[in-house]
Amino acid sequence: MIIADYHVHSNFSGDSQAPMEQMIERAIQLGLKKLCFTDHMDYDYPHKGDISFVFDPKEYVPKLRELKEHYAKKIEILTGIELGLQPQVTEYFKSLTEEYSFDFAIGSTHVVDYVDPYFPLFWEHRTKEEGIRAYFQTIIDNCKLFKDYFNIYGHLDYIIRYVPTTDGKKADYSYADYADLLEEVLKTIIECGKGIEVNTAGFKYGLGYAHPKIEVLKRYRELGGELITIGSDAHKPEHLCYDFQLVPQLLQSLGYQYYATFVQGKPIYEKL
Repeated sequence: MIIADYHVHSNFSGDSQAPMEQMIERAIQLGLKKLCFTDHMDYDYPHKGDISFVFDPKEYVPKLRELKEHYAKKIEILTGIELGLQPQVTEYFKSLTEEYSFDFAIGSTHVVDYVDPYFPLFWEHRTKEEGIRAYFQTIIDNCKLFKDYFNIYGHLDYIIRYVPTTDGKKADYSYADYADLLEEVLKTIIECGKGIEVNTAGFKYGLGYAHPKIEVLKRYRELGGELITIGSDAHKPEHLCYDFQLVPQLLQSLGYQYYATFVQGKPIYEKL
C-alpha cells in the first residue's frame, strides 16, 4: 500500500474549495500515514480573473503547523508547495524558499511564453507538435533555472490534457516523436539532482495513464533515475489517492523498488 499522497491541494489554492481538515480526514479514512499539502504558488500567473493561484505563506505555514500538531496521533502532515515556474519569478521563489522551510516543493510548468496551455489562446498559432515541443523545452529551461528551489518536477506531460482535438477524444503523444527533447528533459532533471512524480490525475482526466506516461517513466529509470514521488493532484477529498492501486505494480514492472516521501527537504525511500 502507498502510505502517502504528495500532491494535494486545499482552499489555499485558487482552484480548490476543500478545507484542509476535510482532506486530512479523508486521508485518515484511506489509511495514509503521511499527507503533504502542495498548494499552488503561481506567482505572476498571466491570466487574471476570479481565480488567484497565490496564497499568503504567513497564513499557510502556521495553519499547517497547527494541523500537524492536532493530527499528530493519526497522520503526519507535511508542509509542501507547488511552484509555478516562470523565468521572471526566480528571485521571488528564491526569497520565498529561503524565508520558509518547506518539507517538499514541486516545480511545475503551467505557463509557456506567458500563456497556460489550458487556454485556447495558447493553440491559436501552434500545432500540436509545436505546442508540446515548446512545453518540453520550457521544462528543460526551468529545471536549470530553479534547481535550488524544488525537489520534484511535477506532471511532466501536463500539456497533453489540453491539446485540442477534432474528434472529442483526448489527445495522446508518442515518446518517439519527442525523444530528442524528452531525453534532455530527463537527463537535465537527473543531472540537477531532482526527481519526477507519478501524478495520477492523468487517470482522472481520462488519458488512460498517469503523468507522465509509461514510456517516460521507463526511460527515466533506464537513464538511472530513481527518485519518484506519488501524488493524486487532488483538489477535492474524493480525489485523494486517485487510482493509487494501479501504481505499485506499474512501477515495479519498470524496475522501481521504492518511491520517496520528503521531510524537511530530504527524501525518505518507501518500499513499493
